[in-house]
Amino acid sequence: MSYSIGVKELKTRLDKGDKLVLLDVREPWEHALAKLEGSVLIPLGTLPQALTKLDKNTEIIAYCHHGMRSADATGFLVQQGFANVKNLVGGIDAWSIQVDNTVPRY
Repeated sequence: MSYSIGVKELKTRLDKGDKLVLLDVREPWEHALAKLEGSVLIPLGTLPQALTKLDKNTEIIAYCHHGMRSADATGFLVQQGFANVKNLVGGIDAWSIQVDNTVPRY
C-alpha cells in the first residue's frame, strides 16, 4: 500500500467529492498563513495526545509545508493502527505551485 499522494491526485479526488480528512500537522502560525480549505489543524508535536480527534475508519491525508513533518505524522499514525493514511508529497508548497496559486507561499 502506498502511503503518499501527489497534489494533482488529491485535487482530482477532492473535486470528485471523495470523503477525506485533510490533516494539517504544521504550527498554528503556518496554518494562519496558508491552508487547504476544510483541513483539521493538529500540530505534529501534539498528535500523540490528539489521536481521539481522528477516525481510524476515514481516509486521512496529512500535509505540512514541504512534506517532511507530514511523512513523520503518516508513519506515526500507521503505527497507531490507522490503516488509510497518506502523506501529501511536497506539502502545501507543492499545492500552491501545481494546483492553486491563490494559496500563499511562505
